[in-house]
Amino acid sequence: MIILETQRLVLREMTQADLSDLCNILQDEDVMYAYEGAFSAGEVQEWLDRQIRRYKEYGFGLWSVVLRETGVMIGQCGVTMQDYKNTKIMEVGYLFQKQYWHHGYASEAAIACKEYAFDKLNAKEVYSIIRDTNIPSQNVAIRNGMTRIDEFIKHYRGVDVPHFLFSTKKIL
Repeated sequence: MIILETQRLVLREMTQADLSDLCNILQDEDVMYAYEGAFSAGEVQEWLDRQIRRYKEYGFGLWSVVLRETGVMIGQCGVTMQDYKNTKIMEVGYLFQKQYWHHGYASEAAIACKEYAFDKLNAKEVYSIIRDTNIPSQNVAIRNGMTRIDEFIKHYRGVDVPHFLFSTKKIL
């Protein structure tokens, strides 16, 4: 199901048919450095299953980002509910295949997802949680109108990892 479209991109729900394209993202060491390394085949399947559960539970999640011109899935971007200091926050998240970095696709998709959260999900504020060393993703958040409001530690894969919290509020 198509969720939204931009000038160059189509964002749609992921399906099992996207597993191979998702592997191109989640099994790339360079792409996944912020997650302490590439995922195994089982972890990619768990990731996909989690998105499909999110669609059913919340009506949103990370979506496939497809080039309008070619139909190729180049990444994922969307809105998810994330844990932050004992509460749930609405996050705009994004991960793209390395060959599509530095073309503005992440910013284009993230801005559209922020607007979707404000306009369709009635969010008053949205966030992006980004590893402290992930400067390109921080720059996407800034281009998405966000500012850094906090620093905290996330625990995953047995490691304590510093992260920044970026935020923007809906303009009323």
